[in-house]
Amino acid sequence: MSIWVKVINTETDSVVDMEIAPDNCIDEIIESAVHYWEIEPNAYVLRKGRLLLRGQMKVTDAGLNHRDTLELIPDPEGYRELQGPE
Repeated sequence: MSIWVKVINTETDSVVDMEIAPDNCIDEIIESAVHYWEIEPNAYVLRKGRLLLRGQMKVTDAGLNHRDTLELIPDPEGYRELQGPE
């Protein structure tokens, strides 16, 4: 049974509703979102509240529920790499 989530692009405040399957992984959600907004695929992660979601974690393992809101944010670790050492 699939669930619907809302993904917000935090850079533009654009929103897309997505239907996802419990066996989808977080990377697949990110891939769909970046394709929709035509942005760089490897530069983003999803955030649910204070929890960062990424990688091969399954939707069920991430604790995603029907009508959850997720935020697509720039990858904080990737951002530091691009900016160099602090």
